[in-house]
Amino acid sequence: MTSSGMEASPETQSGANVHVLDSAQPVAKMATEDLTVFYGDKPALHDINLEIEPHHVTALIGPSGCGKSTFIRCLNRMNDVVPGCRIEGQVKLDGEDIYASGQDVVQLRTRIGMVFQKPNPFPKSIYDNVAYGPKIHGMCANSEERDAIVLRSLDRAGLLDEVRDRLRAPGTSLSGGQQQRLCIARAIAVEPEIILMDEPCSALDPIATARIEELIAELKERYTIVIVTHSMQQAARLSQKTAYFHLGRLVEKGDTETVFGDPQDERTRDYVMGRIG
Repeated sequence: MTSSGMEASPETQSGANVHVLDSAQPVAKMATEDLTVFYGDKPALHDINLEIEPHHVTALIGPSGCGKSTFIRCLNRMNDVVPGCRIEGQVKLDGEDIYASGQDVVQLRTRIGMVFQKPNPFPKSIYDNVAYGPKIHGMCANSEERDAIVLRSLDRAGLLDEVRDRLRAPGTSLSGGQQQRLCIARAIAVEPEIILMDEPCSALDPIATARIEELIAELKERYTIVIVTHSMQQAARLSQKTAYFHLGRLVEKGDTETVFGDPQDERTRDYVMGRIG
């Protein structure tokens, strides 16, 4: 029995057991079905089946090179631009395969925003960084609507009070932590449903990291969030669901408390106890 009182049920994927640590089957916001990713002839991910629940933070953990970043980049088709990358299986958003023919990738990426490891503000003003997406997607009919979107997005990203008087200053003039919050404001300005975060705090100091973590906890009330992190402490603090990857395979998935407190696979146990990493 797990610490949550539910019996863990193994799920078979191409001969590998994936330990599923919760038995309830809520409706997923996103789901991958037998997702396999190749770079050239070499598989980087093998038959991944994972559900992303709405308005949760789902943490992807595992050693370097285990496939976490490859997986998260499949969720908004960022791997489309990688030469030699080939996808098998399905990635579904609200039940619809995002890799099906005829899908509008630009529209998809307005629904699924991305925040990268290193803050990457555009070489524009703070205001124009946030206004860029709504402007190119025709989300504002006039300057008043655009102003409202910019101010609302900066406020949701916890940055407005710090930059209200210098919106025309370059985004690159901000501190690292502020730049990352600016990138989050830029992502949410187009009203996405999901925000993907690939190690968003790894380039930040502890104070900036704490601020980003507070922000993520607030944002999950409005958005579905998937975060790749090398910090098990961060995953434990932030997420409600955790998936453990090892050598391109999904080994264990379930409630964060259970994955960390009562892991069913020896590889997961070794990782969360610091024996491998």
